[in-house]
Amino acid sequence: MPRVASAELFPAPVRGEVWWIEFDPTVGSEVRKTRPAVVASVPSVGVLPLRIVVPVTEWDVRWAEVPWMVHLGRGPRNGLAKDSAADCFQVKSLSLERFRSRLGVVTAGEVEEIAAAVALCVGAA
Repeated sequence: MPRVASAELFPAPVRGEVWWIEFDPTVGSEVRKTRPAVVASVPSVGVLPLRIVVPVTEWDVRWAEVPWMVHLGRGPRNGLAKDSAADCFQVKSLSLERFRSRLGVVTAGEVEEIAAAVALCVGAA
């Protein structure tokens, strides 16, 4: 997948979009490989070419009671091929150079659930 080199090649990722993102290289238990992630940044914060993202992983029913895992159903709107979860404990700020391609967009309600779960993880809830 091509790297995002400049704004001329790809529109800037915005809050609520789902993108393929290259997370490697990683260390320890950090989320690995190229995988989907939801952009969580608000446009009014930050001046660097970075976005705050929440990695997406395959859904497991045991996560239904885990407050930092937000269920994302598969579908053409978000571009996910299987039921998934936004892992809000693994939230991170990443360079636009790690963004590969846009998959789709989550609903406004899902964005709010993700934001609330991130707030819980950082003690702001």
